[in-house]
Amino acid sequence: MTKASQPTINDVARLAGVSKKTVSRVINNSDLLNEDTRKRVEQVIAELGYTPNPQARALALRRNFVIALIHDNPNAQMVLGVQHGLLEVLRDTEFELLVHPVDRGDPEMLGEIRRFLERQRPYGVMLLPPISENDQLAGLCASIGCRYVRMGSAPFDTPQNMVASNDRETVRHAIAHLIEAGHRQICVIAGPRGFRSTLERQAGYEEAMTAAGLPFDRTWIAPGDYTFDSGMRATERLLDLLPRPTAIFASNDEMAAGAIHVARQRGLEIPADLSIIGFDDTTIASHLWPPLTTVRWPIETMARAAALKLIGEGAGDGGDSDEHALFLSTLIRRASVAAPAVRDI
Repeated sequence: MTKASQPTINDVARLAGVSKKTVSRVINNSDLLNEDTRKRVEQVIAELGYTPNPQARALALRRNFVIALIHDNPNAQMVLGVQHGLLEVLRDTEFELLVHPVDRGDPEMLGEIRRFLERQRPYGVMLLPPISENDQLAGLCASIGCRYVRMGSAPFDTPQNMVASNDRETVRHAIAHLIEAGHRQICVIAGPRGFRSTLERQAGYEEAMTAAGLPFDRTWIAPGDYTFDSGMRATERLLDLLPRPTAIFASNDEMAAGAIHVARQRGLEIPADLSIIGFDDTTIASHLWPPLTTVRWPIETMARAAALKLIGEGAGDGGDSDEHALFLSTLIRRASVAAPAVRDI
């Protein structure tokens, strides 16, 4: 190395007596190092004034140090939760996050995503539902050599390419909670058509009702699109039923908030006249009055795991891509559920 030249990772590795991978681990704050090695490498880095060059690494790898988040999801809280989880892992690394919304209804979606990937050359891609359920999109990522992780409400890919939750099972527990409280006419505000989460959560409802020996009618399931307004519209329809339901399960917290709003407009008290359960456990759930009983969907935990799967090798720690593909949701019991005023409906 001459005085005029910039120090390289090879110089650091040679002077510290370690491998380049060990230097990379130090740079990325990996836990897979003993303290003596870390201090020795850090001292050489300081003495040389070495600064990592992500552009040079990107050129060598033919990849930019960018993680792309591709989604077509109307649930803003869910998308924000994923971003928070990803950024928590990417912070203090050389990776950046690039968010790319798409329109799944566009017949040219796959072509548009291909052009995006070829133009941006991301190091990896996280795919959110419902487009994560598109096998052609996953195949596209694989065909151009772009690592990917799919997020879903049930596993549908290999563990290294998947972070999934147990929506069906957890919704069964949520509906069982209502049944144990004495509810018999339990209605559902479903998610958007074509979402795997819609199918899994509705199936959990139906399985819980069947297991309890309770009849249910298709009119007890009202469509929604994961927005506050759709929750209001669905609740208007459900509260017009005769007899009126004593409980509603909403497939996300925003729709549950819409249900509470309509119930109050009609002079109903929560939970005395109507019990409500949501899904996600976003910030809104604890800020509503009464605080909302809901399913805690581990969105940020799943996003953090996805980020580690995507950058594990790039961060020098090898990642844990073959593990932690399934993340368990849990029912959070708050004050929006009580026994119905009239038990025999």
